[in-house]
Amino acid sequence: MLATVVNSIAIILGSIIGVFVKGGIPKRFNETIMKGISLCVLLIGLQDAVKTQNIILIIFSIVIGAIIGELIDIDKKLKQLGDSIENKLKGRGGKISEGFVTSSLVFCVGAMAIVGSFEAGISGKYETIFSKSIIDGITSIIFSSTLGIGVILSAVTVFIYQGTLTLASVGLKSVLTAAIINEMTAAGGLIIIGLSLNLMGVTKIKVANLLPALCVLPLIYPLINKIMIFIK
Repeated sequence: MLATVVNSIAIILGSIIGVFVKGGIPKRFNETIMKGISLCVLLIGLQDAVKTQNIILIIFSIVIGAIIGELIDIDKKLKQLGDSIENKLKGRGGKISEGFVTSSLVFCVGAMAIVGSFEAGISGKYETIFSKSIIDGITSIIFSSTLGIGVILSAVTVFIYQGTLTLASVGLKSVLTAAIINEMTAAGGLIIIGLSLNLMGVTKIKVANLLPALCVLPLIYPLINKIMIFIK
């Protein structure tokens, strides 16, 4: 859990710096920077997505995950949480809901969050999460300078998400094989691509409603894998 705590602190510090910097950056610079970050997020998603070795597994995971996500409507609940906090703060510090949801997804869905948390739990290696902490800290500066103080709330999301993965991985060492982690990374990459398109204003995908796909994938992996072997 040490690495996750460091990661959360890095996001908090970066967000605070970004908020102070925000006032000195002209609006047109903020918009251009945000578009540039969106392209970087797209690249991250593409790098992760192409790692898949079983596209059928990814398709089924995304479809089933989307159905579960829509039934629960995770996207709506996250936005309601952000809006509730924004209302309590009377709208100070920018669009808190947007900053909270966007940064939470970027910091949590990527390969480093998944793989790093599993490494910390299974083998006690913290290098990946420590490296992620540096990246998240820098990214949070940029995000908070454009999206506002809501980005700082993603530190809580990261702590809960990565902490849960780390603790869960300890009891799932025999289940979470390298192949499954690789496919979870690929599915996460697709979700990040959707997020990047939203950031660029190209689409309005309910990205959060796709998150259950990451939980569905390990469950259906054995069945899909057997089907693929049988077909071949």
